[in-house]
Amino acid sequence: MKQNFLKLSFLAAACAVAAVVPLKAADVVSAATNSPAVTNQVLLDDLVNEAMANNPELNFYRAEIAAAKGGRKSAGAWANPEVSAEIGQKRATDSSGALLGEGAAWAVSVNQTFEYPGRLSLRKAIANRDIQLAELGLAQFKLALAARVRTLGYNIFIAQEKLSAAREVADRFQALTEVLVQRDPAGVTPVLETRIIEASTITLQRQASEATIAAQTALLELNQLRGQLPDAKLRVTGAQLDFSEAPPLENLLAAARTNAFELRIRQVELEQQGFKISLAKNERFPGVTVGPFITQDKAADTERTIGLGVSIPLPLWNRNTGNIETAKAREQQAQTSLLLTEREVERSVTENALALQVKLDEMSKWRADSVQQFHEAAELADRHYRLGAVPIATYIELQKQYLEAIDAMLDTKKEALDAAQTLEQLTGLPAFVNVTTKEVSK
Repeated sequence: MKQNFLKLSFLAAACAVAAVVPLKAADVVSAATNSPAVTNQVLLDDLVNEAMANNPELNFYRAEIAAAKGGRKSAGAWANPEVSAEIGQKRATDSSGALLGEGAAWAVSVNQTFEYPGRLSLRKAIANRDIQLAELGLAQFKLALAARVRTLGYNIFIAQEKLSAAREVADRFQALTEVLVQRDPAGVTPVLETRIIEASTITLQRQASEATIAAQTALLELNQLRGQLPDAKLRVTGAQLDFSEAPPLENLLAAARTNAFELRIRQVELEQQGFKISLAKNERFPGVTVGPFITQDKAADTERTIGLGVSIPLPLWNRNTGNIETAKAREQQAQTSLLLTEREVERSVTENALALQVKLDEMSKWRADSVQQFHEAAELADRHYRLGAVPIATYIELQKQYLEAIDAMLDTKKEALDAAQTLEQLTGLPAFVNVTTKEVSK
């Protein structure tokens, strides 16, 4: 009866996982346990390179650069000349109204508009800033993409490690339960101990399910970023993170003021807005249209006129005041945006530098063989509990602490990785973390 109850509990936990992740949870589980279903084992660097080659969103930023360069060509181009022609009939009479003659009359002219001096150069300068913004956007996206792919890959690795540890302890509890239920209970204590282990097994199965879902969630996003099918399977091989001490905060802030993409984008936008103000002021003065013309009339006699025409609008009613005020207001907005972005970058740098330092201090207190010792202690407690030398409370607590210690160490490394990569993006300084992996057979 107890065995049937335990099997039903395991079945219920498995059904819960299948309900939450109906498509590929089994694939992630098999990836974490090295089953034959795994078809692709990769390194974190391989994932980054694959995303850089196949991410579809990169085409958007490349197209944005192409569009900006097209705008640059249009901004530097002269207006096309205009050709106009007129044709009609001329009738000539004297003062008494007598007809002197009649014939064709026609006129042809070619006109070219010349912008006010400096206007084309200002438009080119504005278009050049558009190109800079597009290029900065592409560079920023590439850096963010690499960091996100590295984070997702490490999340999958963490989920694999947590799933492996949870399964190890769950299998240990299940094997112990199968032994206990076969014994004749002598009193209430063995029964209660059996129930404690059964309940702990269900809890561990839930932890394994959560690790499976976490790995699947990260895998779905990772496949999207690297241009693969959503159900593409992979296993991330053992990733080791080697962190280095960050420079002093003053150096980080100075580097961020120079290299942070958000600040550089806001600075370019401010420069561009300055050119737009100058262009709005320049547009107060009209362009000049110049061109040759020829006319010919043939009635009583033939008259032909050849000359050069000039036309210019008179700026009496529209002095472009509204556009100038709008451009100045936009410049104020750009200045405010730059100031706010600078404060946000400084806050983020300070926050992540502090977080990285705290995590590095925490990791410096770990022993190199901590995980191995925890693992050995959990196995030792299992053997001695079966012999009756370890009480149930100590046994259960040690197994749980083993799992919690692994979770804490992996989560601490992940948080340090996030802080280090954020600092790299903000400051543009060399990497604060080096990801090394073990080569595996593909």
